[in-house]
Parts: sequence; structure tokens; C-alpha cells
Amino acid sequence: MARILSIHPDHPEPHRIDQAVAVVRDGGLVALPTDSAYALCGHVGDAALLDRIRRIRGVDERHLFTLMCRDLSEIATYARVDNATYRLLKATTPGSYTFILEGTKELPRRVLHPKRKTIGLRIPDHKLTLALLEALDEPLLTSTLILAGDSEPLTDADEIEARIGKLIDLVVDAGACGSQATSVINLVGALPELVRAGRGSLEPFGL
Repeated sequence: MARILSIHPDHPEPHRIDQAVAVVRDGGLVALPTDSAYALCGHVGDAALLDRIRRIRGVDERHLFTLMCRDLSEIATYARVDNATYRLLKATTPGSYTFILEGTKELPRRVLHPKRKTIGLRIPDHKLTLALLEALDEPLLTSTLILAGDSEPLTDADEIEARIGKLIDLVVDAGACGSQATSVINLVGALPELVRAGRGSLEPFGL
């Protein structure tokens, strides 16, 4: 069964953050609270972890994974970002958005969309999550924790442990978190394209 690790949402205890980081570095699968519900998270390059997330989510190899980053410089390392896109990202991050962008060669091919070579990227507006990313010193590979057959993402640590505790390694509990998935915006083309309306306002994108 997954271990539940309680961490203060506004003042994350460094020793507890280090415990969560250790699970990630050891190849573990973590349920992590964000500003927009829980996400399944793990190490970027781990092929077995990708398969575990796909099985839990009930999705196939075409599922678009998200790279959760701590700042814009990390996004620019892993995605192709022109000047106009950079300005748009700067105005809307951190926030409850997932941006679809073309991935760079810094990413393993297995985490990119098999045909479009795209990936989701986001900078969460959540102190605990950002503290974990800072301590990890690299992005997390993530997917919103929506189980097969459910229409809404999971938002409660105890429910997550009860439903999928045997399938993951750690549940981070920081109390209440966002209850909606992110808004997903495709920025590959000339104009922003709405893929999914969620917690993030669409106004900055003219949508």
C-alpha cells in the first residue's frame, strides 16, 4: 500500500519534501496535490513508470503526458518556445494551465506524442509542488489523476489511498487542493487553440 506523507501546504517542511524527492529518485510513483487537483508524478526517463500511469489512467500510448516545471527556463529547455510564446507563458505562469508545445531533443522520445512529437508543459501555482520541484532539481513527468470511468480528477488523499493505494508508492497530503483539471492550451500553431477548458481563465488567450 502507498504511504501517506503529510506536508504543510504553505510552509512545506524540508525534511518531508526530501522524503518525497527520494521516492521519485528511486523510481516511485507519487500522487501529488497541485493547484488543479492531484497528479500522478514520477521521474521523466522511466519507461516502466509511463506504463504504470497508463494502466491506472486507462489510456494508450497516444496519451499526452505533462512535464511539470519550476520556471520558464526549464520549459525553454524542454520545448520549442519562440518570443511570442515566451511572452504569453510569462504572463500566465505559474497557473492552472497545461501548454502543448513541440518537445526538444532533451526529452526521451517515449514521453512525446508518437506522431506530433509534442508534450504538455506547466508551472503549477502551488507552494508545496514548487518546493518539491526545486528540491528535485528537474521536472516531473505527470498526468492528471483521473481514473478510468471517472469524469472528475481526484482531490482527496484518503480517497486516493483507498482506490489506488496498491498501485502507487506515495500519496502526498497537503489538505484541500484544486478541484478542477488544468485548462489545456495548444500553442504549436500560429494562434492558441483550446483543447480543454478547466481551472485556468481563457481570457489571456482570447478564447
